[in-house]
Amino acid sequence: MSGQRDLPIRERLASWVDHLAHVLPAQAPIRDFVHHNTLHGFQHLPFDEALAAAHRLTGAHTYWPEGRFRACFDHGRVTRADLSAALDDAGVADLESTIVRGLTRRDVLLAALLAGEEVAGEQRIAWLRREGRLDDDRLFRHCESAVASLPVADEPGAWEGLCAEVGETRTWRAVLAEVSGEDVLERIRSILQRHLAAHLDLGVAAWRNPAREKGFFAAWRASAGFDLAWELDELPNVRDEILHLPDDPLDVLLDELPRLLPDETRWHGYLERLSLELPGWSGMFLWRDRNPAHGDGTPVAMLDYLTVRVLLERLLTEDLVRRLVGWPMGVAELPAHFMARPDELLVRRAAREVHLPEDLLGQAASLVEQARVGHVDDSAWQALAERLRPALRRVQANGAAWRLLALARQLGLTPDDVDALGAQGVDDLLACSASLNSLQRGQVWLLAYEGHYREQLFSALAANHPRRLSPAGPSAQVVMCMDDREEGTRRHLEEVAPDVETFGAAGFFGVPMYWQGLDDAGRTALCPVVVQPQHLIRELPAHGAEGLAGRHAARRALRLRWRERFYQATRRRALGGPLLAAAGSLPALAALTAATLVPGWFAETRQRWRERFEGRVPTRLALTAERADPATPEQPRSGWSDEEQVDRVAAFLRMIGLTRDVAPLVVIFGHGSSSQNNPHLSAYDCGACSGRHGGPNARVFAALANRPEVRAGLARHGLQVGDGSWFVAAEHNTCDDTVAWYDLEAVPTRFQAGLDRLLAQVGEACRAHAAERCRRLASAPPRPTPWQARRHMLGRANDISQARPELGHATNAAAFIGRRQMSRGLFLDRRVFLISYDPAGDDAQGRIVESILLAAGPVGAGIALEYYFSSVDNERFGCGSKVTHNLTGLFGVMEGADSDLRTGLPWQMVEIHEPMRLLVVVEQSTAVLTAILRRQPPLQELIDNAWITLAAKEPDSGAMARYCPRRGWLPWSGSAVLPQVARSADWFAGESEALAPAVILGGGE
Repeated sequence: MSGQRDLPIRERLASWVDHLAHVLPAQAPIRDFVHHNTLHGFQHLPFDEALAAAHRLTGAHTYWPEGRFRACFDHGRVTRADLSAALDDAGVADLESTIVRGLTRRDVLLAALLAGEEVAGEQRIAWLRREGRLDDDRLFRHCESAVASLPVADEPGAWEGLCAEVGETRTWRAVLAEVSGEDVLERIRSILQRHLAAHLDLGVAAWRNPAREKGFFAAWRASAGFDLAWELDELPNVRDEILHLPDDPLDVLLDELPRLLPDETRWHGYLERLSLELPGWSGMFLWRDRNPAHGDGTPVAMLDYLTVRVLLERLLTEDLVRRLVGWPMGVAELPAHFMARPDELLVRRAAREVHLPEDLLGQAASLVEQARVGHVDDSAWQALAERLRPALRRVQANGAAWRLLALARQLGLTPDDVDALGAQGVDDLLACSASLNSLQRGQVWLLAYEGHYREQLFSALAANHPRRLSPAGPSAQVVMCMDDREEGTRRHLEEVAPDVETFGAAGFFGVPMYWQGLDDAGRTALCPVVVQPQHLIRELPAHGAEGLAGRHAARRALRLRWRERFYQATRRRALGGPLLAAAGSLPALAALTAATLVPGWFAETRQRWRERFEGRVPTRLALTAERADPATPEQPRSGWSDEEQVDRVAAFLRMIGLTRDVAPLVVIFGHGSSSQNNPHLSAYDCGACSGRHGGPNARVFAALANRPEVRAGLARHGLQVGDGSWFVAAEHNTCDDTVAWYDLEAVPTRFQAGLDRLLAQVGEACRAHAAERCRRLASAPPRPTPWQARRHMLGRANDISQARPELGHATNAAAFIGRRQMSRGLFLDRRVFLISYDPAGDDAQGRIVESILLAAGPVGAGIALEYYFSSVDNERFGCGSKVTHNLTGLFGVMEGADSDLRTGLPWQMVEIHEPMRLLVVVEQSTAVLTAILRRQPPLQELIDNAWITLAAKEPDSGAMARYCPRRGWLPWSGSAVLPQVARSADWFAGESEALAPAVILGGGE
């Protein structure tokens, strides 16, 4: 191969690999899980176009099943008016044109959406008639007669059409699976996964391939020569063939691709299809290729992976072809071989037609099975195909009649009306009803569902606007994360303590940093993933506590060393493992029994013992930079200068609108989640802190705000935070609803009484919040008291068998950016991100809200969209059930011992989620928001492409408008009637489904 050929193909391969980053999952190793848009690579497209493109590429469902939407319709959560408005929003043309007998296209499409696309087969229809369960049988018979004269659709395409899709929408593996009924992908995955898991391992594997330092291709090839039993040994001469391959994976790839596909223009598409057949492993390998700093030094190159994948595809498909046709044949020769066999294709496809009579379906399946294990004469295919053709035409006619019956029911047509339509009228009616494909139907249903919820939220905001609930002279101000789970906590706290004012913000609280706690071996970034911190904050022993810290470190190291010795090292030793099992069986059984029967008590007891053994160490924070060296991501500076501290605190206080009337106590609340036996633990933590706990950020901000030098600097910036105020830090555990408080010993005595009162109020609010959370959990006690609910949540968080320690963001639907008074006193069912912003404190250009949108928009959209896609197709976009998960190499999960690497969210996190795009309501004028949108391309991508929905609420008048990318701002003119209750518990008690907003009369008047 000449150098002239090498250079262009390497460049093309590099561009092909770059393109794969747009279609493969981009999930980081699971220990660094952060929510992101599953279809990030399609975000440059409008939402509906992106979903259509993803469906064509992967075959995944991109909308909720219509049956789920129709269930919402049956329960009044979608109405005909919502569907009609959705047809307009979707831009469906000619809705008022007449189709037949005074029925407009809008009428027919609404009927088609409500009727569904389900059809009944001949046998089911016969059974319904025998049992007398076919409603409107007379109407159905008239429908059967009406469709009898309709033209018959063509038969399925021939072999050449099927093979022409190779490199476009199929691989040879997919074609052969349809031809033979045998899918070689199962073998390919089983062969690849153990090699991939070992190569990508981040700390679990007991053995690593000695050749791994040469790359994945070299390591995999070495196994062919040195493994005593190898996966491909049944293939003739396979070891010698692999061992004699060229050393350069590019040379191998360029030799193998023409053997699969002579047309070089299709190689790119073929590699893309191969990668998407195992998207989890392909995506993780590509992510490690592009992020080498997050590995362990083992070289990871996507070219190696693609070479092995292509080689396995060729070897195993050629083996299948040999067994299928009876002699050796390359897969590239398949089109010519099968082109003259249309009857075989008809039979094979008919074997999957569920509406065929059972005898024909069984014969088709039997013939396909015979062909899989031996030769079948062409005459057998032909004879069965002749019997199948009229049966398939009957299936088609029955389907048309059933669809016509469903339409007639929805449109109120009588048998005489159906007769009067005539053949042309029936054809026009059915054609109109089928004019929206499944993706377009899903889009209309989604728009209708979103529209109904949007009307409820707008009504709630309009009803709440005149109330203007805000405590005068608050006893305390509490700043929580914008997280939708904290909406309930804030609401209950305001009910318990009406004189407390709450705020919401991204949970890193404006202090992006690397954090290294006292017991941490290294630093951790605590900020949004799009931010690169440049400063390191370390937790150090308090002055005079160095001796305690030394003893603590020694005893902690001893405990970890014994755990490593007994639970890690001995499991890899022939004698040590059995001896450990025998010696530790009784203590382990006692611990397992306690952890199973009383998990909360066991966890608390274990924590008390650990603290007693290791000892507690008072600590301090190294906040202030000792030198003025420039800070860089590679060499972060330890701490900030005084002026940098002032700037960070001032910017955050201005952003949330806390610029005056600072309360005596200001609590900065981070959050995190703790649970046992949960690989997706970081998915429950704070997304604004890179999937980590936000308590350190809260502690750092409070410490900065309490420094006299910072207070003086704030005064120079026009922000008065005097000696009458003190900042306190805390972390809310969203799983068990406990609160950890920081540095309480540093709180001056004059604040102690107010602090004691506030701690009691926060505890009461968290218990009330736990009771609200119980209503969505099937295993929780019904109608628990707050104390019962709190104990139940503690048990869930420490139960090693609990697949649902908490539900995470499973109810997220909207985000409010504005003053708390716009939503205070509303029950929002933990579905809304609450982000504080005071439009009165912003400039004419809206610079503060612009920065909030740029930060909170992608974060909220990423969370909402990952939940959306993991809900609509958990098989392809999610990761299945936690119950069968197997933690793999500390970087991902598999289902059991043999599966693709699963990405996305597990079913237990999304099973109650109702997928919709995030509705962002901003308390600002449409003019300001329009100007921001025009000057910010990242927001244009999200909003103009409709990945999120933007709405505006005028600060003074309360008037609301929704932004439509096609039509601009659409003013809202709905009604504002809402149910009213005294407390949240009066609205949610006894309810387990999603609830509409309600006005809470108590706690805030």
